[in-house]
Amino acid sequence: MNRTLKDYEIVVGRDAVSQLQQVSRDLAGARVVHVNSTRVGGGVAEILSWLIPLMNELGLDTSWEVVTGTPEYYNTTKTFHNGLQGNEVILPQYMLDIYEKTVTENAEKLRATLEEADFVFIHDPQPAALLDLCPNRKGKWIWRCHIDASHPNRKVWNYLRSKVAGYDASIFSMPQFAQRMDHPQFIIAPSIDPLSEKNREMSPDEIATVLEQLGISGEMPIITQVSRFDRFKDPIGVIKAFNLLNSHIDARLILAGGGATDDPEGAAVLEEVKEAAFNNDRIHILMLPSDAHLTINAIQRASTIIMQKSLQEGFGLTVTEAMWKGKPVIGGNVGGIKLQVHNHHTGYLVDTPEGSALRIRELLRRPEKIKAMGMIARKFVTENFLLNRHLREYLTLMLGLRRGLSNHLIAN
Repeated sequence: MNRTLKDYEIVVGRDAVSQLQQVSRDLAGARVVHVNSTRVGGGVAEILSWLIPLMNELGLDTSWEVVTGTPEYYNTTKTFHNGLQGNEVILPQYMLDIYEKTVTENAEKLRATLEEADFVFIHDPQPAALLDLCPNRKGKWIWRCHIDASHPNRKVWNYLRSKVAGYDASIFSMPQFAQRMDHPQFIIAPSIDPLSEKNREMSPDEIATVLEQLGISGEMPIITQVSRFDRFKDPIGVIKAFNLLNSHIDARLILAGGGATDDPEGAAVLEEVKEAAFNNDRIHILMLPSDAHLTINAIQRASTIIMQKSLQEGFGLTVTEAMWKGKPVIGGNVGGIKLQVHNHHTGYLVDTPEGSALRIRELLRRPEKIKAMGMIARKFVTENFLLNRHLREYLTLMLGLRRGLSNHLIAN
């Protein structure tokens, strides 16, 4: 169900909504198109699911298009993703040919819509090559990179740079992720929808019902990581950390995740996770469908500690979701997690399974610390990572581009 701006006033305040309405006045009627590679699974799809209807409510004519392709195409774009995050990858010419052929086929279907738009937001590498395939475009094109591209594989970046250098602007989640290009770069952190099924308030009875359906007892502390089954999320490292807890600490571990249509590696990683768990009856591995938002909400609210032990992370919306629910987060000391987890205040940053186990043990022995961190975390999200700030920055970006903004790095 789409929510209106009026619905959010109870969370962000009337003044914040009024500000959005004022900023959007000069954009009324502007045709805006967002393009990514999946409607379900992953943070980009979640953000677009609320961003599109709210832009429309503010008077913009906004739509969402999705590029599609073969498994070979998604294997190629996953290679791009891994390479942008610094992995050594093999990128032979046949993979580039598959990528360019697929994007060309999508351009044939989308060209009329994209060329007529006033603003086009292209999300991540999958549709990046569309720009050069729309020679009669009249609007401003923005490449939105949701990935930690701070130390990319040079071959991958050099290729992608040739596809995105011609954009009118690019957006990154942190200044450290930005790459040198001859167009304006904006810094916009992601955000969450506080009223979505994944983040709305839940009663204790609702939470208990979900746990009962999953066959999970809430009688002992629950440690949870919610993320796609992806090696960069390091679910094996989370299991190692859990196994390092000594026998005097009773707890359960939940690894809850799912797949995305543009991620072909998920099934293989899930099998590796099951093997690492080795039939430990205190480790619960949940493969959830893409629409299991209320289940994830309940699991996070039932948890004592939330993990996000990523090895690379563009931002990590699950961190923000957990903090919104008043939970301390033990997160990997990488990427956008460092923007959210303030060490010793909203949680802990860790580098190893051993460090993770140390912090889990410390928090489980100090319930007052868990409560204090959770309160700070909730306040921090309220002030920085809710959708009104995110939407305001998108509107400001569009106004700036329309008025000929020329700065090369703008942090809103």
